[in-house]
Amino acid sequence: MPKPSAIDSLPEEQRKLLEREMIRRNFADYDGLLIWMQDNGLEIARSSVGRYGVKLKRRIQAVKNSTDAARMIAEAAPDDSDLRSAAVISLVQSELFDVMVTLQDLDEAEPGERVGLLKECARSVLDMTKASVLQKQWADKAKAKLQAAAAEAEPIAKKAGLSDSDWAAIRAKFLGVEVETA
Repeated sequence: MPKPSAIDSLPEEQRKLLEREMIRRNFADYDGLLIWMQDNGLEIARSSVGRYGVKLKRRIQAVKNSTDAARMIAEAAPDDSDLRSAAVISLVQSELFDVMVTLQDLDEAEPGERVGLLKECARSVLDMTKASVLQKQWADKAKAKLQAAAAEAEPIAKKAGLSDSDWAAIRAKFLGVEVETA
């Protein structure tokens, strides 16, 4: 198993300070970063800083990608049927699948450690599957309630003299219920 990186071994406060400086420098100017580190009492090899910078940049990019995806989902999908939650669950499930595939290719981990990591991933997949099922059940119940409300409101609308086309427009726009055609 590989030795922990020197940066991972730093006290959290120092590590966070270094991370902020790396971000401030946009993961560039490693010569200046090394001077800054020496001025702040950090003696870490350039190669360790470079490897850590690559990992940190990758983690930040993954968060940005997830945030962008969530924003696009929020803009594209109305939340009436909790479609955002369904999309987020799907996104997390995809990421977990990618992690499990990566773990299978992990050569440097000991077999016992790999089994533990796969077990944790499997548990996460199980949790996401449960969340997906619960979300679908909630969406089905919400849709049934809307359809029941529309069915109860229809005789009132007809009695008030609302035309079939106006009622269909109200159902579609405000109740989100498709009009069944005979």
